[in-house]
Amino acid sequence: MADYELYYWSVPFRGQFVRAVLVHAERTWVEAGDGAISGLMEGAVSDMPVPFMGPPLLIDRKAKLAISQTPTIILYLGETLDLLPATPGLRALTMKIVADANDVIDDITLDGGREMWTEKRWQDFVPRLKKWMSLWEETGRRHGLTAEAGYLLGETAPGIADVVTATLWSTMTERFEAIAHILEETAPLTAALSRRISQLPPLAALSARARKDYGDAYCGGQIEASLRKVLKA
Repeated sequence: MADYELYYWSVPFRGQFVRAVLVHAERTWVEAGDGAISGLMEGAVSDMPVPFMGPPLLIDRKAKLAISQTPTIILYLGETLDLLPATPGLRALTMKIVADANDVIDDITLDGGREMWTEKRWQDFVPRLKKWMSLWEETGRRHGLTAEAGYLLGETAPGIADVVTATLWSTMTERFEAIAHILEETAPLTAALSRRISQLPPLAALSARARKDYGDAYCGGQIEASLRKVLKA
């Protein structure tokens, strides 16, 4: 039986962070499916495994525990699977990277599609996107990251910060060439790290599975359509 049950839509996007940490930790899970997610969200809060507004939601079958909110899920997995750095400072920085990544994908979808992308909105957003990228670049630089070697927080092996970083930028840039060019120009160390980590066998297999299961989909819906329109993707 699988270790976990994951409730997330049939797209990579936010749920891919959780999937990536699970494969990195060599844990198994089953996808509940869109119908089950919709059923929970449309039903009574009292019937939910944990009160939540939207996915991802993860159920740890052995612990009989349900958790929602991406950073909280990753913190839980990090603590229970011994994936977090030993020092409090690096543990905090790891979760800061997770929270930043979660914020980036909120930005890239204009807070979940509250508005649609237009040419002007995109051009106005590009400086902010570059600043986001520069946060990763400077973090890596301060911890000895180079284009050829190293990890984001200077650890001796890939950690959650690296897995989340690679998942964020590789998932996005593989689907939007224009963003890939911006990342290469703005944050070359981050781009190189993302390539190296995403080529690790478990993450490469996850990426291939996402392509098979979801095609070119990123976040789905009208917001993805508007993003593809302005980026001509």
